[in-house]
Amino acid sequence: MKEMALHILDIIQNSIRAEATCIILRIEEKPSVDRFVIEIEDNGKGMPEAIRSTVTNPFTTTRTLRRVGLGIPLLHQLCEECEGKLTIDSKEGEGTRIKAIMRYHHIDRLPLGDMVGTLYMLIMAKPEIRYIYEHNYEAQGFRMDTEQIVEMLDGLPINHPDILTWIKSYIAENERALYK
Repeated sequence: MKEMALHILDIIQNSIRAEATCIILRIEEKPSVDRFVIEIEDNGKGMPEAIRSTVTNPFTTTRTLRRVGLGIPLLHQLCEECEGKLTIDSKEGEGTRIKAIMRYHHIDRLPLGDMVGTLYMLIMAKPEIRYIYEHNYEAQGFRMDTEQIVEMLDGLPINHPDILTWIKSYIAENERALYK
């Protein structure tokens, strides 16, 4: 994968397959202390202990179409290469929390990438899911909650093309403001 946004998309797709109705994505960028963190938390089915303890192995997957699952193992490897770690907390029937920590300035750390496009695609494809996105860069922060947006829409679907266009520009504007 060429950017962190693709890793994020892959992990969130796992949450969607686990029937999550709420997915929280937190990104913390702290160059001043050489820290980069991605945390994805969901209220899906969770993982049985037997799966959770082996999920960083590429030959562990719950899919039946293919016998290899590379998303979590690749993220795990990237964390280790960037002098960090990947933690997975999951309880069957309650959900899963995956936290990737790595050195911000490590030469192997991928760029964050297209978070605007990633979030746009997720909301467009699965509008019934509540997405909470929190992105912090040093002391600046931005938070978006699709539940709050839906409340303001007065019955208009969140995946209406005009609403999606607004969401895309809203995220882009706030992402730019983080780095100023």
